[in-house]
Order: sequence, then C-alpha cells, then structure tokens
Amino acid sequence: MNGWLKIAGLGPGDASLVTPEASAALAEATDVVGYGPYVERVPPRPGLTRHGSDNREEIRRAEQALRMTAEGRRVVVVSSGDPGVFAMGAAVFEALEAGEPAWRALDIQVLPGISAMLAASARLGAPLGHDFCCINLSDNLKPWALIEKRLRLAAEADFAMAFYNPRSRARPAGFARALRVLREACGPGRPIVFARAIATPEEAVRVTTLGEAEPEMADMRTLVMVGSSLTRRIAREEGEWVYTPRSASGAGS
Repeated sequence: MNGWLKIAGLGPGDASLVTPEASAALAEATDVVGYGPYVERVPPRPGLTRHGSDNREEIRRAEQALRMTAEGRRVVVVSSGDPGVFAMGAAVFEALEAGEPAWRALDIQVLPGISAMLAASARLGAPLGHDFCCINLSDNLKPWALIEKRLRLAAEADFAMAFYNPRSRARPAGFARALRVLREACGPGRPIVFARAIATPEEAVRVTTLGEAEPEMADMRTLVMVGSSLTRRIAREEGEWVYTPRSASGAGS
C-alpha cells in the first residue's frame, strides 16, 4: 500500500467550518496525528488510530507522521484553523528537511483550512479588508525584542493587525507590553477586537479601543485584531460592524 501524508486544518471550532477536502482525507486515513484536543475533534471509527500528544511536541509528532507515511500508512496531521498559519505545516517541513532523505519522495499534501483570523474577521464584517499583517505574540520560539520590533514596524506601516496567542498563564505580562507598544504607535482611539473561541459554544466578541483595552480581555483562545488608521466602526442595535476600506484613501472609494 502506498502511504500518503495530508496536513489538514480543522477550522476554528464548528464542524461546519471543516472543509470537504479535509473531511475526505480524514475518512480515508489510517492514522491521525496532532495536539491532543485537536485529535479529539476527529470522531473515532474502526480502522483509524488517533495519536494525540502535548502542545510542545510539534517536531516529534511530525517525525512520527513521516515515519508512518514511509511505512505505507495514510496519515493526516491535524491543526486547528489553517495548518500553514502558526501550525503543523511548517513543523512537518522542518522535520522533513532535517530527516531521512527518503522522506522527500513521500506523497505529501497541505490542505487549507479556515483560520481563526478569517473566522473572526467574518464575524465582525471586514476588519482585514485592506492590507494587513498577522503576528504571533508568543515568545516561546522568538525573543520579545523581535515581537516588539514587528509590532512597531507594522503600526508604522499602518497595517490592520491580527494577533495569535496573545496571553497565557505562563506569560501574562507579554500582552500588557504589546498593548503599551500599540498605544504609543497608534494612539488610544484605534479600534481593537477581542474574538474569543470563535465558532464554538463559548464564542465571545468584544470591540473597544486601545485606550480602553485591558490585558485581561485576552487569553490563549482569543484572536485579537487592531485596525489601521482607516478602520471604521458601524453601530447597530446588536453589536457593531468593523471594516477597513478597500482603498487607502478611505471609505466610499
């Protein structure tokens, strides 16, 4: 049997946001590999073995998946959201480059998914409607000095910004520092969105300003977005819409 490896995104939460392509791969797989809570999102069935592991074992699980594929198994490596956005896509290719030369001939495909960034943006309207950037605020794999440099440069370039992994119990102070940097660079009136657990029963969305934002408004399940200088807020009876005009000259262009 010829093995294959597919790196799939399970979307931000709700099963309706898993793509048909990813669902088809999971239906054919002999093995599913990933972070434990993500693997648990894949229903058990006869002929499928689920391999869950800890959140900081990305390279080890990537190597495991590559070995099983080389043995002729049909393997799906799962991530939440899109596997190419701060997820297992890069880990698999990192392991591939450093691993057995024969692994480079394996049948490997990356299947796109709906990221938390895109799902959160859709809930609010179109806050990423013009040029934007996406930054991971975790300093587990890069120094804080680099994060701060990228925050300042992104603000200087007037991007709308999306932030993953803003605040955890292990590093509660980092997001407070990020907010200070953003206030200095963008001013207190800039819109900021806290979108927690999007597409799950625990979903909660809050829109405020940088001046009113508090670090405690975010945790590791929160996707944070900060608008550009052109980002607009449209009031309505329930909540509000947030969008960034398509033109750099502003709304109505």
